[in-house]
Amino acid sequence: MNKKLILQTREALTSVLPITVIVLILDFTFVPMPFYVRISFLIGSLLLILGMGLFTLGAESAMMPMGEHMGAQLTKSRKLFLLVGVSLVMGTIVTIAEPDLQVLAGQVPSVPNMVIVLSVSIGVGIFLVISLLRILFQWKLAYLLVIFYLAIFAIGAFTSETYLSVAFDAGGVTTGPITVPFILALGIGVSAVRGSKSSYEDSFGLLALCSIGPVISVMIMGMFFDSSKLAAASAETAKAAENLIDVLHLFRQGFPSYAREVALSLLPIVLFFVIFQLIYLKLPKSQMIKIAVGIAYTYTGLVLFLTGVNVGFLPTGAYIGEYLGGRPYSWILIPMGMIVGYFIVAAEPAVHVLNDQVEEITGGTISKKAMLWGLSIGVSISIGLSMVRVLYGPSIWYFLFPGYLIALILTFFVPKIFIAVAFDSGGVASGTMTATFLLPYATGACLAVGGNVLTDAFGIIAMVAMAPLITIQIMGLIYKIKIRNTTEEEDDVMDELAEEMDEEQLALACEAETISDDNEYVNLE
Repeated sequence: MNKKLILQTREALTSVLPITVIVLILDFTFVPMPFYVRISFLIGSLLLILGMGLFTLGAESAMMPMGEHMGAQLTKSRKLFLLVGVSLVMGTIVTIAEPDLQVLAGQVPSVPNMVIVLSVSIGVGIFLVISLLRILFQWKLAYLLVIFYLAIFAIGAFTSETYLSVAFDAGGVTTGPITVPFILALGIGVSAVRGSKSSYEDSFGLLALCSIGPVISVMIMGMFFDSSKLAAASAETAKAAENLIDVLHLFRQGFPSYAREVALSLLPIVLFFVIFQLIYLKLPKSQMIKIAVGIAYTYTGLVLFLTGVNVGFLPTGAYIGEYLGGRPYSWILIPMGMIVGYFIVAAEPAVHVLNDQVEEITGGTISKKAMLWGLSIGVSISIGLSMVRVLYGPSIWYFLFPGYLIALILTFFVPKIFIAVAFDSGGVASGTMTATFLLPYATGACLAVGGNVLTDAFGIIAMVAMAPLITIQIMGLIYKIKIRNTTEEEDDVMDELAEEMDEEQLALACEAETISDDNEYVNLE
């Protein structure tokens, strides 16, 4: 266990280090930061590394086994009503527990946090049921995606642009550090018991569909709220501190709050699993102890992670965005956002969970390195486009509609596994770091240039979620072409070998005929 923890912490260090270096370079060049902002960011980075290491180990030891066991048992029971009921409840509970959703809900003014949280959670629960039914009945993922995204655009025509941005953002933040390992593992358990030849492909696509539910539910919710009464949003800034003691005090104030928040989030999941264990699973004591230890790691990791992100990273992102937005060369927000976006993907805990499972289930066909590369490029481009929105104010429709249209068209040309992985990656890439660093970065920049935060800054999570849909599928298209070329080369080689063999056989036959003629000549003499 200790070796695994060291390994996970080392991976977390390599993930967080690039963004830390970028912020420090900005501090000494374009964006000189006050002492308390700089030191808060550095302490937050340290907590982020420790938290990611503990969380990843906990997810591997507890959340994923819990989901796999429950998914397998639900499928073995062959009771459809049990699968539907448990999936609906678990999908809702796990989403309520998602820290990213709480962060987003707290930044949407004039709408009660619980209204947004419940709307999004119910949407995830319903679409988790649809996702598992897709695996059982082998519904084609590409067709479902086309149908539901057409429904989104149809409903979006009647939705205020303010709620449109929030709705798409909600679809991105729901697939965060708690939901990703559990939902993915649940799908793996169901597909493993079903045992079809395409089971490894079926286990992906759950996050893709679960990201659709919140978009539709928040759009519907928005029809019952008057967007004209929305209060103005403001950027989150760091509390001023005079010295290191004051900064440490800020973190000490944050720990109890996030410890309580994470405990309340994980408790319903743990209680539901315990009930399921007593009634259906009946796992051995040794396995339950291992899961309990994993839950402890998950809890500790999330507390450290959220404290570091919210106290250290969120104010830093807002400060950088507001400072650059207020300069005469505010255009620098675009390339700077792209650089930060490229490296910030690696700091998402859920990204590593997804990448590990992709590499394992595809037998290394899709490597962790290739996945991370594709996600990083996609997110970088999306942040650049988001900064264009902040500076010049074009409608989010001009980006989302053509982007999703391209993504949906690609689904008919790439291998099925890449479709599922691409749409899963969209939700995973837009996680905690996007909600707590990039969204404040956009908010600060928007306030500095005098834009509308709710229509121009919000939507950045949606943009981040959309970009990987295209980049990962392009990877799939390249992969398909390479496989086709390799197959054609192998066929050409086989044809050449066949021709050579035919020529050798012909030569041997001629030689044998010559020998036969010589023997006949000898006999005649």
